[in-house]
Order: sequence, then structure tokens, then C-alpha cells
Amino acid sequence: MTTARRTLLMVAAVALAAGLLASCAGDDGGPTASGAGSDATARGDVTTTTAGTTTTRGPTGSGQPVTLAFAGDTNFQDQLGAVRSSPGSVLGAIAPTLSAADLTMVNLEAALGTGGSPQPKDFTFHVPEQAVAALQAAGVDVVTMANNHGMDFGPAGLQDSLRIKRAGGLPILGIGGDDAEAYTPWITEVKGQRIGFVAANDVFDAALTGAWTAGPGHPGLASAEEAHQARLAQEVQALRPQVDTLVVFLHWGTERQTCPNPRQKELADLLVGAGADIVVGSHPHRLQGVGYDGQQFVAYSLGNFAFKANSPEGAATGVLTVTATGRRIDGYTWTPAVIRGSIPYPLTGAAADAAQATMAQRQACAGLTPAATP
Repeated sequence: MTTARRTLLMVAAVALAAGLLASCAGDDGGPTASGAGSDATARGDVTTTTAGTTTTRGPTGSGQPVTLAFAGDTNFQDQLGAVRSSPGSVLGAIAPTLSAADLTMVNLEAALGTGGSPQPKDFTFHVPEQAVAALQAAGVDVVTMANNHGMDFGPAGLQDSLRIKRAGGLPILGIGGDDAEAYTPWITEVKGQRIGFVAANDVFDAALTGAWTAGPGHPGLASAEEAHQARLAQEVQALRPQVDTLVVFLHWGTERQTCPNPRQKELADLLVGAGADIVVGSHPHRLQGVGYDGQQFVAYSLGNFAFKANSPEGAATGVLTVTATGRRIDGYTWTPAVIRGSIPYPLTGAAADAAQATMAQRQACAGLTPAATP
């Protein structure tokens, strides 16, 4: 993306968000802290910080590189019994890859808990509370539930998910008792670097959009849809001065497509222009390109992960690990895997080489590059 275009996008994002800033910001002009980020995470030297802290450091923050791992759609559909009875071992095959990173994030694509009743839609997914322990045991630090299955069991199901979220076992982004909570970021510190995460959904069932979208006094999901994208851009802008590295995880795109659609590119440009360093996506149930968009990093779709796969394309998965030193994206690795029984297993040898070649092709299709460009 050219510097001029990115500048125009930033100006557009600022203009779109200006009318929302006064009503949506906290007393300090930024988002307020939530229970999701109030406790230190369990791994290594990671600690959480309170939103509202403004950093005056340079673009590389503390100067220490941090590794951030990401994976796609997760709901353990074929492994729910194992999740309940032995959560610590469910993701054992892929856990070394997930836990090797300083911070790891996945998309939890289901209602969490046991409350509520199925909504009138083609597919509804529910995962038990023990899914939190399964993810933590595998090294996951934060999840998003801002997706088209986050409220599959209706308002009562969401209340159960919020109960689990507020218990503080695992930071859960993108859902809330109102819009302020749903958009609230998670801010954490590792190696002296402040890392911020925001999540939102751009894919709602048309008949459920109003009921599922969080608003003032209205529980639901953080929305990235066109009517709400200015709010999302404002949240990114407000978070930018508080952190050294800023991540946005979106649910977007077209199912079964291996190249991003124009809407994905539009949103990626908007959010990078608003201050995001890394934009990660899910929803197509297929892998799409990952790579550099100028100086920033975009992963359009990480496909399925711990999710039922009905085809070889749907079973292709992996873990993306991005290394960032503040705003500088130093590099990335793609660890390919395959889904069997809704669980990912790392690939080796010729199969891994073929999967890497496929991802290189997807990168070109997405218009991304393997290295940063001016």
C-alpha cells in the first residue's frame, strides 16, 4: 500500500470515528479496562496492564522482539467428550507449536458454556466450559468470540459465556454485556513490550444482526460491519498510543474462498490506517494468504483449526507465528498442519513442503509480500 493511500485511510478513519469518540471513550480518552485483562497470564514473563497507559517510547518499544502465534476456527466439534473429561490433552499434538510463542490467540467459534437454546440458523455450535482449560493447556493466552457462532445459543447462551469470561480464566474478546465491553481490548506486557488485542465480527446472519450486535445497554458482539466500522477504527486509534504492538482479529470474508474478497481488503486497509500492526482473520474455513502489506502484516484467513473438516481444503490448517519488535514486524513462520477428528496435527516432510508451497500461492493471490516494503 502506498504511503499516500495509507495517509488517506487514516484521515478517513479519524473522520468516521470523530463523532463516536466522546460517547465511546473512557475518562482518559481510551477504552476502559475489562475483567478479561485484569489478571496476569500464566506463561513466562507475561503480565497484563491496565488500559489507559500512554506510551511515549519509539516504534520499537522496549527493543525486545515478541513472538505472537495465531490459529483459526476452533470448536472441538468431534472432541467434546474429550474436552470435558481430559481437557489438558486434547490439543497435545499442536501444543508445542502454540506454546512456543510468547502470546497465542485463536478464534473460539461457538457459544461457550451450557446455557441457552439453539438459534434459528443452519449450524449452531456449543462448547463446554472445559474448553477454556483445553486452550490454556495448549498455550493459548487469549481468544476471540466475535464471530457468526458466538451467540448460537441466544441471549441466555451469551450470558453463560460472559459468566465464564468474567471468571477470568482466559481473556475472551469481542463479546460483552454492552458495546463498551465487547470492543474493550486486552492489553498485556511481555519482555517490556505492551501488546494490545482487539476483535470484531463482520459476518452476521441477516435475521440475527440486530439481536447479536452489541450496543449501549445491549449484550452482543463487537461489529466490524460497515455501519459499525467507524467505531472499530476509533477503538484502534484510541488503543494505538497505549501499546507498542497492536493486533486486530476479525471474522470476515467468504466461505470456501481461498483469496480475500474486496471487503476484507477494505477493512484491512482501514484498520492498518487507523494504527493496527497485525490484522488476522478467520471465517472462510479455508486458508488465505498471509504476509506483509507494506510495513504491516495481514493474515486474511487461518482456516479451520480445532474444527470439523469435510474436505482436504477444509482440513488444511496451521499456526502462524509473527515476530514483532514494537511496530516493526521482523518476520513470520507458517507451521502447516492437517485436521483429523477436528484436531490439528503438524505436518512433516514432503506434505509440509507442499503445504508451504500452497501458502506461497495464496500470498500472491492476496496481494501480500514475503518481506516488508516501503
